[in-house]
Amino acid sequence: MLSHHLQSALQDLEDLISITKSDIEDIKKAQHDNQFARLSIKEEKLKSFETKKAMIDYEIFSLVRLHPNVEMVALLDEAQHKLLDDLKKSLAELREVNKQYAKLVAVVSNLYNTFLERLVPTEMQGYKKVASKNSAILEVRV
Repeated sequence: MLSHHLQSALQDLEDLISITKSDIEDIKKAQHDNQFARLSIKEEKLKSFETKKAMIDYEIFSLVRLHPNVEMVALLDEAQHKLLDDLKKSLAELREVNKQYAKLVAVVSNLYNTFLERLVPTEMQGYKKVASKNSAILEVRV
């Protein structure tokens, strides 16, 4: 059962990496609708991975509890060790891909916020930004 959960979690991670790479390509092309369309799929994959990780934790804990005098390295077979190693590598890859995506999102967000600030100037009122009183989207001069 542990091997099944490991393989399934690994597949979820590979899917998340693939989706995030697609998001990176789409953000570069300014195709934001595609990213929003994939958002629900990404959330489902993330929840699925978290569930499978909890199952993996439970299975490993059960093995350790059943065999308290055996080291964990000896409790798992070679295939399970390889799957755990692959899982670790995929998590590291997902982290790097997410960092790259986050940088692009920050740049695009800053760009849109700058455009909006130039179009509708704001001022701070306490902790809240509000449109300044003299802001006008269209100024007419005669």
